[in-house]
Parts: sequence; structure tokens; C-alpha cells
Amino acid sequence: MNVPVPSPRKNRYYPLYICLGLLVLVFSLVSFFGFKIKSSAQPGSEAGSIVAKAAEKAKNDSLLALARVEEYNKKIIHIVNGDSSGKWPVKTDYPLAGAILPFKRIVSFYGNLYSKQMGILGELPPDQMLAKLQQEVTKWQQADTIMEVLPALHYIAVTAQGYPGKDGKHRLRMPFHQIDSILGMAKRINAIVFLDVQVGLSTVQDEIPKLETYLKMPNVHLGIDPEFSMKGGQAPGKVIGTLDAADINYVSEYLAKLVKDNGLTPKILVVHRFTQGMVTNSSQIKVRPEVQVVMDMDGWGHPDLKYSSYKLYIHKEPVQYTGFKLFYKNDIRNNGRMLTPQEVLALKPQPVYIQYQ
Repeated sequence: MNVPVPSPRKNRYYPLYICLGLLVLVFSLVSFFGFKIKSSAQPGSEAGSIVAKAAEKAKNDSLLALARVEEYNKKIIHIVNGDSSGKWPVKTDYPLAGAILPFKRIVSFYGNLYSKQMGILGELPPDQMLAKLQQEVTKWQQADTIMEVLPALHYIAVTAQGYPGKDGKHRLRMPFHQIDSILGMAKRINAIVFLDVQVGLSTVQDEIPKLETYLKMPNVHLGIDPEFSMKGGQAPGKVIGTLDAADINYVSEYLAKLVKDNGLTPKILVVHRFTQGMVTNSSQIKVRPEVQVVMDMDGWGHPDLKYSSYKLYIHKEPVQYTGFKLFYKNDIRNNGRMLTPQEVLALKPQPVYIQYQ
């Protein structure tokens, strides 16, 4: 079923009000019946003590749930940032316990340990790279004190290749010891990790399950890159690739099953996009409580071009949350410049995922 986009004339927070009302009802019932049960139990009896503790826990849980609804509502209004198009926020289920979004903003470094050309993550030595990431985190925290900023390492675990390889799939899977190195780096600064997949002539159905050992870890999330999904059979880099909603839904369903089967907190799925054709049938992308989908504006260039891409391919086709990519090198080509956190935060809606390459 498609994710419905709220109408400007309808109350876009209606589901939250229903949730809030139900929680108030639960709290009232727990308070009332808890009092009755405690009154009927013998004072000081073991049964009375157990019932009293259970009632107190239920009441505290209800209060925590109410506080979380209030925080969610506040953060959603904040990141919508006054958008009046009626497209944002997207109607979705209330996030499950432990969900990162929309409660925090993620700032990530992207790249691969085998190449200094693929991003800042592999360009600098680990100590220098981690220090620079923490500096960026501080800048974003200062730019928006309402949103706590969480650092992340976004590692390309499957890289598209110009040469076909033994199986002709034009992709190279990174050895697990490299992923282990990234996990070790992330632990040093309490960062989360994204594993990014560029399928080449392979498919998400073939590549994602091979990372299951890592995706079962609570601090590991996923990114998929349509640019290097070559459904037409061309070598990566010759043309811009594409993924369909069916591909994205497969990945989302796969992650949701991992979450449910392993008792995990929700996973984040980042989908890169900077053209219309990179993601087809986006209105059919399903949003599940176990998976938080970020459509990441992945284009580089002058500020006006980046703003335009965000408006056309991210704002115009809402899925759930949005991201924005900044390039240390490509954005400054041809007398360009890299946008500041304050400029990115002026976007409507505000991106909750920031990636530096």
C-alpha cells in the first residue's frame, strides 16, 4: 500500500492525536484499576506488593510513552520547517522504541578504505578522519541546538567496477576485515555505521543478504545507490543507473524481518538520488515501522543546482525522511562552494541525514 501524502486541508497530526488519546486512556485505566487492586489486596502482603509494583511500572511506562509522543511531535514540526506544500510531513506509523529518526540528526563521512578518491572516509588516516568528523558534528550541533547530532561512518561495502570481474557483475565486495575496521573506528567516537551497496550488474536481492551478519548488529544500517544499479547492462559510470520501488521495498522488507526476528531497534535505509530516473515509482515505496527510509539528495555542484535537485527529486516526491550530501571537492569545482549547515537547514523539510564525501 502506498504511503499517503497528507492533504493541506486535513490535520496531518491526526494519527498522533489518536495515539495520544489512547495512551491517556491506558494511563487512566491503569491508575484506576491499579488503585482498586491495591485496595483489595492485604496491606503488606506479597501479592499486594507485586500488584503495586506492576501498576507503578505501567503508569511510568505510560508517562514515558506520552513524553516520547510529545518529543516526536516537536521534532517533526521542527524538521518540516514551515513547509506549506501539504506534502510534509509524510503520514507514517509512530516510530518504534529505539528509533533514531526524527529524534536525532545524523552527520556521516562516506568512502572506502581502498580508495582516496571515493570519499573523505578513505582519504584521511583514521585519527585525522575521526577528528574532522567530530568537528563537523560540532558545527551542526551549534547550527541547530534542538536536534542532537549523531556521528556516522558510511562505508561502501560493495563497490561498482568498470571491469566485469570473474562473474561479469561489475561489482566488488569488500572483505569483512575492512568492515570490522570501520566498526572499530566507529566505536571510538560512539558513531553508527552504514554499509553502502553499489550493485553494478548484480541485484539488491543477491547483495544485501551477504551482509546479514553485520546488519543484525544494532548499530549497523544500510545505504543503496541507484546510480550504480545498471539494469540496462552497461558498465557502471557510463550512464546513471536506476532502482525501482520494488527493489527498495525488497530491501525494506528484508531489514524489517531482521529487526523483528532479532529484537532490534529500527534500521535506517538511505537511498541516494539526484535525478528523476534514479528511483522509479517512488510513490509505491512502502514505509514500515521497523525501517526508517531516507531519500538522500546525492548531487554535487553549485548551490543553485543542489537546491533545485533537492526540490525536484526529494521534496516533490516524499517518502519519509530526507538527506543531503556535501562534497569537499566536487562542490567547489568551477568556482563553486560547499553549503554551510545553516544554509542546508533552511531547506524545507530539513534533512535529518547529512553526508560528507
